[in-house]
Amino acid sequence: MRPGHNAGIMPASTDLLFRPYRINQLDLPNRIVMAPMTRSGSPGGIPGPNVADYYRRRAEGGVGLIITEGAYLPFSGSGFGASVPHMYGDAALAGWRAVVEAVHGAGGRIMPQLWHVGAWVMPFEQPQETPVGPSGVGPKGTVAPGRVMTQADIDAVIEAYAVAAVNAQAVGFDGVEIHAAHGYLIDQFFWDVTNRRTDGYGGGVAQRTRFAVEILREMRRRVGPAFPIVLRFSQWKLHDYAAQAWTTPAELEAFLTPLVDAGVDAFHASTRRFWLTEFEGSALNLAGWAKKLTGKPSITVGSITLADELMTANQAADIAVTPLDELLERFARDEFDLVAVGRAVIANPEWAKLVRRGALHELKPYSPASLAQLY
Repeated sequence: MRPGHNAGIMPASTDLLFRPYRINQLDLPNRIVMAPMTRSGSPGGIPGPNVADYYRRRAEGGVGLIITEGAYLPFSGSGFGASVPHMYGDAALAGWRAVVEAVHGAGGRIMPQLWHVGAWVMPFEQPQETPVGPSGVGPKGTVAPGRVMTQADIDAVIEAYAVAAVNAQAVGFDGVEIHAAHGYLIDQFFWDVTNRRTDGYGGGVAQRTRFAVEILREMRRRVGPAFPIVLRFSQWKLHDYAAQAWTTPAELEAFLTPLVDAGVDAFHASTRRFWLTEFEGSALNLAGWAKKLTGKPSITVGSITLADELMTANQAADIAVTPLDELLERFARDEFDLVAVGRAVIANPEWAKLVRRGALHELKPYSPASLAQLY
């Protein structure tokens, strides 16, 4: 069922969004998360005062947890341009420290998203190193750019994730999120279309999860048991919105269980429309299934208070505001634990405060022009 379009009606049960919550040892003031969104506003990989102000505004606006845009790892994975922030290097880490201090000063919590794009490189960008992937195969079964990862490559990327997590912890972040969705490197290992390896990193569902498991284990070893680690995953890919890596609850459970055993604290289940069910015969969405199968906290996301999904046919048009009725009904059923809001929070830094006082009619429609500025 798709949400309606009567933005003038606001259910009283929005209080559900403002209950406190805990992930590992991290206490959150509410259930609202700012979703990670690439903004490319950090020239040379260094977040400046404008980036700190950008995230501070969302904390002041009432977001309980901010997950930053994807940050490049040390040594590898920079295929989306030179203005994506780094999670390494003295200057970049000093910039992130200022971001963290600004968010904490406004009463917020913040985690960086750690990102390796693998073989998916923007066609107009020149990567700093040769792209790598599990099998040298793209989403349509065609040859991908770069080369097939060797064991040495795999070991280097695991090390890069661990170093980035330690760096994030050192500058004061409240946890980290691993970007394992949308067809980027870790997700390329998950999906049998792009992972055709015949070693221990390929084969069945659990075998294709091994790369992520080894990353998680090394990160957990380095940052300790109390530092929250969130993993973002998805069925859809940037190049294939209809992709399904897991076609049954049993396959999804076989995928998620090794990640839980490796130390993940929460799952961020990325969908383009939160209201769509995941498997036939159940009303649960992907986040709902993650929670049901693992008992771990789950974050839902996908077109919250927006009439159209991400990457619609008409990219130039404003996207109308929609009510929260169905989201709140699902919260009331305890289907998932937190909700990540993306484009609507770009357009409305004060989104959470407006929702709390029942003023959905004051929300500005999302406009693609919003992406042209870092505000």
